[in-house]
Amino acid sequence: MPDIPCPLCGAASSVEFHRDRNRDYRRCGRCRLVYVPASQHLSQDAEKAIYDLHRNQTDDPGYRCFLSRLAAPLQERLAPGASGLDFGCGPGPALAAMLSEAGHAVKLYDPIYAAHPALLLRQYDFIVCTEVVEHFRRPAQEFERIFGMLRPGGYLGLMTKLVIDAAAFARWHYKNDLTHVGFYSRDTLTWLADRYDCGIEFVAADAIILRRNPDRYSD
Repeated sequence: MPDIPCPLCGAASSVEFHRDRNRDYRRCGRCRLVYVPASQHLSQDAEKAIYDLHRNQTDDPGYRCFLSRLAAPLQERLAPGASGLDFGCGPGPALAAMLSEAGHAVKLYDPIYAAHPALLLRQYDFIVCTEVVEHFRRPAQEFERIFGMLRPGGYLGLMTKLVIDAAAFARWHYKNDLTHVGFYSRDTLTWLADRYDCGIEFVAADAIILRRNPDRYSD
């Protein structure tokens, strides 16, 4: 397969990382994103049909426990009454409910389930994306939009499972979800933090907090 520009950093150099009966997986030589070529993405209707099968509920104790791996450390860092956006909230925005219960003002955006484009024109103290970034077909554009909404000193909280190496990837159930088209490693997320002038903390195996430089626009 010829080189396909990386959808995150645009680099032209990539290598075959894995292949299975469904898809090919390339790895970028610059940002280290592992990605599925766009020609192998599901149609938007097929993708939505899979999302509609999800049964995450806002009051599900198990789901809340899962989300607490990001919610707890994020709340420790937020000022009281911070304003935030749950980007890609899906049909059961449990994390937004948890943060709202903690006293923060959280708006909901999802291109399928909460399509409120006016919310994308605002600025926020924090943005959360839980089990979202692996679905980004055009991650460069999505992250440009997200960081454009994040105030200096603001926090971006991510949850996504991370690539370790090729051997682990070959056995990984996470890649078998056909709606997952981009797979991030610590290297990839560190590249992203550098790109947008952020500090980065890996607060759990699948939870990451980036903080935008509060002095970024001081000049």
